[in-house]
Amino acid sequence: MKAYYSARAPYYDAVYEQPERAADIAFLRDHLPARFSGRRVLEIACGTGYWSQHLAPACTGLVATDGLDAPLAFAKQRPGVDPACCLVADAYALPESLGQFEGAFAGLWLSHVPIARRGEFLCGLHRRLRPGARVLFIDNSEVQCRDYPICDTDADGNTYQMRPLRDGSQHRVLKNFPHESELRAMVQTFGAELVDYRSLDNFWIFEYQLPA
Repeated sequence: MKAYYSARAPYYDAVYEQPERAADIAFLRDHLPARFSGRRVLEIACGTGYWSQHLAPACTGLVATDGLDAPLAFAKQRPGVDPACCLVADAYALPESLGQFEGAFAGLWLSHVPIARRGEFLCGLHRRLRPGARVLFIDNSEVQCRDYPICDTDADGNTYQMRPLRDGSQHRVLKNFPHESELRAMVQTFGAELVDYRSLDNFWIFEYQLPA
């Protein structure tokens, strides 16, 4: 999957330019910054920084991380984004050197986390967050399967799609579509508060707050 996203980085933003997604994207561009106003925010799997550029002006500080250098090179060029705060980091092993945050965001990332590693990911993320921090994930709804049907399911229940690149190559990519009940159960063990789920036409929004 790393090779796929590295190769796709130069034209990744095309996913946000699809006409059928325009209304959802416009809503998210307004909604997301407001949810993090005045907070120092950690972004996981920022990719090319599409969402970083909208979040940064509203935050007191934004640290945008990704596991790959290729998309980060684009994120560093986004308006309003501090290149020095675009860092390579393993989402499953976030270093203490990142500091502590009052908010965390991940766009189109949770669907790529294997079901068996969700708890591991959240434990590591929460260690980087202060009490009362706000966490917000957005991701694709199952409408996306019209373009990329599920091609396989493994023994753990993870689902996969075949994704083409412009060079003609095909890549098997893990892509889960968790339901609202799964997301709520996922954070219940952490004592999450103010849990909220919202379904859009092409995306869902999941937000919760850590105990103060």
